[in-house]
Amino acid sequence: MSPAAPRLTRRSWLAGALVAPVVALAACSTEEERSASGGSDAGGSGEFAPVSLEHALGTAEIPEKPQRIVTLGQGSAETAIALGIVPVGIEEYAWGADPETGYLPWIHDAVTGTGGDLPEQFTGGTELDVEAILALEPDVILAPWSGLTQEQFDILTDIAPTVAYAEQPWVITWEEQITTIGAALGEDTAAAGLIDEIHATFEESAQSGYSDYTFSFIYNSGPGTLGVFYQDEQRVAMVRALGLTVDPVNQELGEWDVPGTDSAMIGLENADKLADSDLIFTFYSDEANRAETEDQDLYASIPAVAHGAIVAPTDQAFVTGSSIINPLTVPWALERYIPLIDEAIAKVPAA
Repeated sequence: MSPAAPRLTRRSWLAGALVAPVVALAACSTEEERSASGGSDAGGSGEFAPVSLEHALGTAEIPEKPQRIVTLGQGSAETAIALGIVPVGIEEYAWGADPETGYLPWIHDAVTGTGGDLPEQFTGGTELDVEAILALEPDVILAPWSGLTQEQFDILTDIAPTVAYAEQPWVITWEEQITTIGAALGEDTAAAGLIDEIHATFEESAQSGYSDYTFSFIYNSGPGTLGVFYQDEQRVAMVRALGLTVDPVNQELGEWDVPGTDSAMIGLENADKLADSDLIFTFYSDEANRAETEDQDLYASIPAVAHGAIVAPTDQAFVTGSSIINPLTVPWALERYIPLIDEAIAKVPAA
């Protein structure tokens, strides 16, 4: 199982995206320009000031407030919905989608709960359905947390202004993603409010006593492999926000860095580096991958694994929802996370 397991782009089997802190996309329009034009507040009040967003693949020039939004990658659709604009189209995401509706549950519930029309879904990743996007007639394409290629960008930017990532594919912090989308939609103030609300939710959800326990969030891509996500990768950030402490070994894995994944592939031969992690968080691609991984002696020798102090959910929707931080996933995932963590903590040996 690769670090991209719960994503639909960059995949051979429904793989995905990862996160690391980077410099935020630069919005060239200034706050003074916005103020002079009447501002841009939540709900679309005020007059939209043209925006220029520079990113790794080019520049998105957005002359008017977008009304027809298309999103690629992860997290952008949820943030747009939270800002009051339901996209007309989103990249499909089968890993975690409800089998009955075909949509990620938090997206489906948020849109239908307000009586809105669900976005059209289209194939993304290396098989990006450009014709489907063209038919949606977007006036902006949001892909700040995606694996968009230069070739794809060059095609999409002829359809509509396209916002990609600042430096590397699949690399952006959740705060930067929300800020970027807010800038693209002329909703800077509302976006800042969403960030504050998420931080407040994390503070309210943090559990007393969790800080006494260290954890590592790991993954595998097959026999003999062992990867560790860095502390600012979004799934790690969500666990950390609940009060748990990232194992300090996280800061010592740079020599195994895998660019564009916000993780280090240390290999199972280095499993002893996780000896001081009280808890292990992970996920598996399927039950066969789980059995194959857990049957390895070196994997089983990791103390937290040996004690059963491991959080390894099997529900794909939860794995996905707990891997991305945005206004819709955070409340949905946190209430499901805490019981799993408490169960794992109960298995940590007494000091």
